[in-house]
Amino acid sequence: MVPAAEELAAIRGFERVELLVRAEFPDFLAFWQHRGFAVARTVAAGVILTKPLPLVIKVPTSDAMERLGERLAELLQRGDVILAAGDLGAGKTTLTRGIGRGLGSEGPIISPTFVLSRIHPSAIGRPTLIHVDAYRLSSTTELDDLDLDAAVAESITVVEWGRGIAEVLAEDRLEIDIWTAAADFSAAEDDTERVVTVRAVGSRWRDVDMSLLRSDDHD
Repeated sequence: MVPAAEELAAIRGFERVELLVRAEFPDFLAFWQHRGFAVARTVAAGVILTKPLPLVIKVPTSDAMERLGERLAELLQRGDVILAAGDLGAGKTTLTRGIGRGLGSEGPIISPTFVLSRIHPSAIGRPTLIHVDAYRLSSTTELDDLDLDAAVAESITVVEWGRGIAEVLAEDRLEIDIWTAAADFSAAEDDTERVVTVRAVGSRWRDVDMSLLRSDDHD
């Protein structure tokens, strides 16, 4: 519920959220800090925590979605994990294709729905791209069966449909949601605008200027 409220506030133009934790409930303080909130100030009733809201990017076309992926690739380094969520056809694979282009990844980047994961080495010396589709997975145990642990640390991993399952791969990660009312983003006649929200989780992203992802919002 809280992530959904954060995304709604971000879409409406807010940049930060605050909440009050009463001083007599230290466990609540730890709970919210674990979810990305930081202490902003102390007040009479307790502690005010604050957290930046997700970055919101309007993406008008599938080509723009690929360009967003390319810009994102410039910020990525070995060990980074991205969880991509959205309706069927929203553009998760299109975004991943752009990431692969930015990384110089080899081979066609298509949805790995039936093979569950695909590995794309870089032809330009960037990290290998691991592309995972968790749509058919129902638990972290099934994710473990893919034996990704050793490879994740040296690669960039994108997990489609990974929310609720793939968080175990990395405490520091990007959670990307693609919002659309359309059914098929891959079709040229249905190139309708998407709203992409990017939530940075963990200290890895604390000093990264995510606003660079917005550079062609109006192209």
